[in-house]
Amino acid sequence: MTETTQPRQPAVRDEILAYYTRGNEDARLRDGGAPAGRLEFWRTQDVLRRLLPPAPARVLDVGGGSGVHAEWLVRDGYEVDLVDPVPLHVEQAARIPGVTARAGDARELPAADAAHDVVLLLGPLYHLPERADRVRALAEACRVVRPGGPVVAATINRFAGLHDLLREERYFDPAQRARTDAVGDHGRHGTEGGLFTTAYFARPDEAPAEFTDAGLTVDGQYGLEGAAWLMGGVEDWLDDPERREAVLAASRRIESEPTLLGISGHLLTAGTRPA
Repeated sequence: MTETTQPRQPAVRDEILAYYTRGNEDARLRDGGAPAGRLEFWRTQDVLRRLLPPAPARVLDVGGGSGVHAEWLVRDGYEVDLVDPVPLHVEQAARIPGVTARAGDARELPAADAAHDVVLLLGPLYHLPERADRVRALAEACRVVRPGGPVVAATINRFAGLHDLLREERYFDPAQRARTDAVGDHGRHGTEGGLFTTAYFARPDEAPAEFTDAGLTVDGQYGLEGAAWLMGGVEDWLDDPERREAVLAASRRIESEPTLLGISGHLLTAGTRPA
């Protein structure tokens, strides 16, 4: 049964709302989207299918967007509740059979204590520039997951923008180089240049400390794209099923190598609520 509920509209910055109201995020991750987005999507599936408890289990997909991950989770047999602050995303996710979608804020989840077997935050930490807000969102995840249940959160790596602009040869533009170098210094991404919206790009060691401060036990970290997203030819590789599997396997081999965590565009940090 698909359900949409509309509680109090959560607070979200205007520029973030405007960015996601364009509706581009869903297409970025699906087949036909940019190679880096597809690699991120497939590797997220790959990691989560190893971390999550067997289906059926109740998953809270916080900041789940249009439901691009909720959709395959439902197909895998999970019961999925999705919370997102963007009205368009709630409308899109509510169309997916088996998904309950509602408006909500990661820092104040519309869920009871220990109500879910798993909590995913595959986007909210991107758009909480203040550490206190990120810890609050993780503490909310800790509150609503059952004791012993996993919490998995995604972060954008600190130098993802620098790597991306080098790969696309935009780093040679002085204005873009200056903005990108500044993000590398402090992690705060603004709206200048129109490439993204307000966000925080984190160092790999930041998320584990924030998990701990939120009351979660850290279990591991997983670099999603490895170095593959930066290589020429990756689009052709991903379009060839045999080569795609080789790329995914190579990324899996180095996913938790500490010296390589920062080279991925995105990082998953996994933890559990103490029993």
